[in-house]
Amino acid sequence: MLDMLVVGGGYVGLSAAVAVKQAAPHLNVAVVEAAPEHVWKNDTRASAIIAAAAKMLEVFGIWNEIEPEAQPITKMIVTDSKTSDPVRPVFLTFDGEVADGRPFAHMIPNVAMVAALRGACERLGIDIRHGLGATELKTHDTHVTVTLSDGSALETRLLVACDGVRSTLRDLAGIRSVTWDYGQSGIVATVEHERPHDGCAEEHFLPAGPFAILPLKNNRSSLVWTERTHEADRLVAADDLIFEEELERRFGHKLGNLKVIGDKRAFPLGLTLARSFVAPRFALAGDAAHGIHPISGQGLNLGFKDVAALAETVVEADRLGLDIGSINILERYQTWRRFDTFRMGVTTDVLNRLFSNDATPIRIARDVGLGIVDRLPRLKSFFIGQAAGTTAKDNPRLLAGQTI
Repeated sequence: MLDMLVVGGGYVGLSAAVAVKQAAPHLNVAVVEAAPEHVWKNDTRASAIIAAAAKMLEVFGIWNEIEPEAQPITKMIVTDSKTSDPVRPVFLTFDGEVADGRPFAHMIPNVAMVAALRGACERLGIDIRHGLGATELKTHDTHVTVTLSDGSALETRLLVACDGVRSTLRDLAGIRSVTWDYGQSGIVATVEHERPHDGCAEEHFLPAGPFAILPLKNNRSSLVWTERTHEADRLVAADDLIFEEELERRFGHKLGNLKVIGDKRAFPLGLTLARSFVAPRFALAGDAAHGIHPISGQGLNLGFKDVAALAETVVEADRLGLDIGSINILERYQTWRRFDTFRMGVTTDVLNRLFSNDATPIRIARDVGLGIVDRLPRLKSFFIGQAAGTTAKDNPRLLAGQTI
């Protein structure tokens, strides 16, 4: 019998497995992933990793592998304008360092992060099985039985669902969620440009939604472009030249000519908050527990906070000789994480509604607000610390760079 089974082999699921196994090597931990093994190697996306999450990766012993591929975000600028405006005035700027001199975030290719986490799993003896999804879930007094898509079954004392915003396991566990659709899609792509970005991230608030271009290594940037769903579908289906023309209409020529590299994709955007994060012998983490708008760039980092809190809860219970799958133990994890995720979900929802509204009085009010923040250094420092995850009083130890 397994001690912990993680369903979902992305960065959140792999991190959960590594965090627990590293701190409690005697526990038998395994990971099951529905996608074939080759899929993760073809992921062209990149993610923003805040300073606190980078500290956790340092504790895992893999930051040195990731860092050569990581682009520090040294500055961020925010604008608010219409798509057709010839000039986009800057209302807010952030320097990209927190108190200890670290960049508040890095942009990291997903493939580099997953490769490093998979290497850590291999070194720790964590078994990863691909091409298998969960089809049935039965909870017993001492364990959970998970039936997989090949008909086999696994028994585990604790089941952790990291299988994404449309979590099959969340449904199988009977956990309901609050969900609504924004009528928007997020276009993601990688672009190459003539001029260096100098580590600067830009977020432009446009009528259809936020448009962010985030720095990568070697004169490349990651695009996260919110559009109304029908328009996003049109843009993704369009020829690269047409797509690049539309891109330049929104971003301009400050980085020279822009060229799309690899695939461009669109993902539907909405808000999903699970009504409960836990059930007997069962816990949700990452997007399976909460799917939020990318306007804040905090979605993945919320998942890393879940991982750090869950691992600390489970490992401390194990050291005390307690049952790691007990609902009383898992409720501690839920209490730790639920308010933070609810607060972030509401915040991103309000920001998206506020900045996707082109009504003149609202535009004036939000631009005045951005301008006020830009003139208050202490307030900006507070926001940077919050975004970097370094000032939260209830941070799990992994996010402070400490072992469990």
